[in-house]
Amino acid sequence: MNSTEVRRQWADRSGEYSPEYYAYYGPDETSETIRRILDRLVGRDASVLEVGCSSGRHLAHLHDHGFETLSGIDVNDDAFDVMAEAYPELAADGTFYHDSIEAAVGEFDDNQFDVVYSVETLQHLHPDVEWVLEDLTRISGDLLITIENEGEGDRSPESDPDVSYVNDEFPLYHRDWNRVFTALGCVEVEATSGKRDTVRTFRTPQA
Repeated sequence: MNSTEVRRQWADRSGEYSPEYYAYYGPDETSETIRRILDRLVGRDASVLEVGCSSGRHLAHLHDHGFETLSGIDVNDDAFDVMAEAYPELAADGTFYHDSIEAAVGEFDDNQFDVVYSVETLQHLHPDVEWVLEDLTRISGDLLITIENEGEGDRSPESDPDVSYVNDEFPLYHRDWNRVFTALGCVEVEATSGKRDTVRTFRTPQA
């Protein structure tokens, strides 16, 4: 499966793991984790970008708690229609980009956002488009947060990411995000491992 096929899967996604699915379940413990990190390290005047925001449940939680400068990227055709129905205030107040991550981030200025974060999104990036990770570092003026499934086992820095498949359907590329982003000049300031995901918070080189 190449990067184009991966993007197409998420652009057309319906049912499980679709924008409707995430809107149905709404904000969760991960949403709260993101809010606590931002409250401690940057404050509510921060400009925030979520890559792979889907219908916006995490951003909606931030919006409900006083964060005002919110943006999101998602490739799914239905994401922002679902957002307008489920979280109309967020949809009206935020800035959103219907595009792939790799197409969108190259258009952003250096340090355009105070915070860039992902939730189970970077794990779907095909190795062909790993160059986008440098752009994520470039556009964040302070914090970069990854909440991703890193898999198991020890990978050498030179190795390709391990790959597993969800429901034998779409790939997860398991990476050690500490290695990835410290190699790009970031400094990890916090890391917490959960049942499925590892939460890592980095200061970017510009911070």
